[in-house]
Amino acid sequence: MDERRKDIRRKLMAFTPVYDLGHPRTLLGYLGDLTLEGALVIGEHPVSINKEMSLGIEFPNDLSDIHISRVALPARVAWCRQDESPLYYNIGIQFTEVALKHAELFQEILARYHFRYALSETDFKRG
Repeated sequence: MDERRKDIRRKLMAFTPVYDLGHPRTLLGYLGDLTLEGALVIGEHPVSINKEMSLGIEFPNDLSDIHISRVALPARVAWCRQDESPLYYNIGIQFTEVALKHAELFQEILARYHFRYALSETDFKRG
């Protein structure tokens, strides 16, 4: 079965914190790129693969015409590996459910505030 990602990843130019909304709420890192199905988060600590969580993304308030700044949605850590810099980890997040209003928001953000970021084929495989 081919489980590679179908969407092209988009890397956002905005500073966007991402949280595990469990108790206590924990900063996972910052959004590196985004699709309608998942995201790359760049953080300072490794995260367990297959961890299920309520993920919080806080988009900057200065994104013109974007009226939702905070999004909470269920997610799973698909993979986690050390970045080229030993100080950071790349965390592959798969959204397990995306509400229509969040999908529309992501599409709007991706259409206006992105540039292409190419990931390797191994980045498309599930952990």
